[in-house]
Amino acid sequence: MPTPPAYLTIAADLRAAILSGELPAGAKLPSESGLMRQYEVSRTVAKWAIAVLKGEGIVEGRAGSGVYVRNTTRLVRHAQARDLRAEQGPTSPFARDAARAGQQGTWEHESRRDQADERIAARLGVGPGAPVMRTAYRFLSDGEPIQLSTSYEPLALTEGTPVEWPEEGAAVGVVARMDTIGVRVDEVVERVSLRAATAEEVDALSLPTRSFVHSIERTYTAAGKPVETADIALPGGRYDLVYRIPID
Repeated sequence: MPTPPAYLTIAADLRAAILSGELPAGAKLPSESGLMRQYEVSRTVAKWAIAVLKGEGIVEGRAGSGVYVRNTTRLVRHAQARDLRAEQGPTSPFARDAARAGQQGTWEHESRRDQADERIAARLGVGPGAPVMRTAYRFLSDGEPIQLSTSYEPLALTEGTPVEWPEEGAAVGVVARMDTIGVRVDEVVERVSLRAATAEEVDALSLPTRSFVHSIERTYTAAGKPVETADIALPGGRYDLVYRIPID
């Protein structure tokens, strides 16, 4: 396995100290010179490490003073408990995440009919060019943009049903919506990675340049057949990802 760049190692150590409470809200981070001595790296590497944490929104620079841990409430994304069936309630998974953090979750959305490119077609198990419903979301917590998502559903499954347009029906969330048309989702697979934010993500999430995001490739299936797939981007400093996995 390749060794990560030094600036990411430094950022990971500082992030761990922040999350553990060793560096609480309001605490001052080590200076660039201090990091240079501790890790035996150049000033550029130390700057990049701090820039990563600034990009995640967990630290902030104060002119003439230094860099400090921000006092922010992180949303917790409990993967196992996110999806409710139609009879369990109408609240969206994101709204529940925000409410647990004492914040108000809202979102913007835009849906349109589209055609699956090769990447999305492979994930949905359809042919390239197959008709899909594409919905782009921007989620906000207390008015602050905190998550982006673009979802795709095969229109062969939903066209002409009450859930064809994801945000127009009474049911909220993929599992509950599919329940209403007799499609019982029984599995969701999420592939999580860390990557640099695109220019569009930097703008939409109000991030500094050179920011990093958690990228989640998610697919819901019913009896082995994909019914929805989505690309999700989360700023690392604003979200904790929690996965609880039953042991059979």
